[in-house]
Amino acid sequence: MDVALVIRRRLDALGLDQRDLARVAGVTESYVSQLLTRKKAPPAPDRTDIYDRMDRFLKLPQGELARVADAHLKEELKRRLGDTAPLFPELRELMLVKCVPSQLTQVRAIFERQPFGELERLASVKLLEVAGLGGDVLHVTARQRARLDSLIASWRWDPVTFAIEITTNGRRGDPAVTRFEYVARTGGDAEEEPGLLEFLRDQMLSDGVSRDELAFLKALRFTDRRPTALYYYRALQNLRDPLHFGAT
Repeated sequence: MDVALVIRRRLDALGLDQRDLARVAGVTESYVSQLLTRKKAPPAPDRTDIYDRMDRFLKLPQGELARVADAHLKEELKRRLGDTAPLFPELRELMLVKCVPSQLTQVRAIFERQPFGELERLASVKLLEVAGLGGDVLHVTARQRARLDSLIASWRWDPVTFAIEITTNGRRGDPAVTRFEYVARTGGDAEEEPGLLEFLRDQMLSDGVSRDELAFLKALRFTDRRPTALYYYRALQNLRDPLHFGAT
């Protein structure tokens, strides 16, 4: 069940029409029409209060439409991305052991909340890359894990730009630091990334993005590869998550 179906059923049951709903919700009738015909994706519950107004008008339990919308959006995103599973448990545990202590609690919470999410995948691939073990994070052998354990001293990340900094144990005991980062554009006429354009075209991914958030996303780029629409979506969620920022 999705938002459009719930709303249509309640309108029919109460003998109301789209014009009434649009007036109470504070939106145009065209917007409601596109929402009910699924031409427009339902807005994310944490970015709007439209669902509260609709709930009252449709005599639904408080928070019902937001709950349905949240479940629908998550299911749609899962359909787009496919099922994901946590990394090999021993590799994940090693990543947590090697994470700098100041970020351990935060990183552990992200790993648990987003199994094999953007951060876990990115960090694991870069750790394997620095160790010269390739990028097959789903098939790490015991010998490869032992090499990681002996070579990697620590790693940290930047929650704003997703830059990854890895410190390795040098052959003579001197640590070596490798940093993978995004670079801000300095020219105002720089060509936009194809992944960003795709992200902006996909309303389900970019719904509710503000001018400041868009400026932040436009200022980021990879130095050695092209980010996808999903990268920009995840970067936006990390930018919005208060857990990723300390008090000023």
